[in-house]
Amino acid sequence: MRSLFLFILLLIQGVVYAQCSICTKTAQQLGEGPAEGMNTGILYLAFAPFAIVGYIGYRWWKSNQQG
Repeated sequence: MRSLFLFILLLIQGVVYAQCSICTKTAQQLGEGPAEGMNTGILYLAFAPFAIVGYIGYRWWKSNQQG
């Protein structure tokens, strides 16, 4: 199961554009370098809630398996 999850993560690790329309317009005005930094920042901020929910889900799943 873990190897399947890792494989899926490796498949989707390509270039990701995580911007709303306002952020896209701002990034276009900034240029290529700062726009990539903005993309990275947005993805970094979006990762935290997903990591927290994933951790809680994993703990819940493990506690239900042992019962």
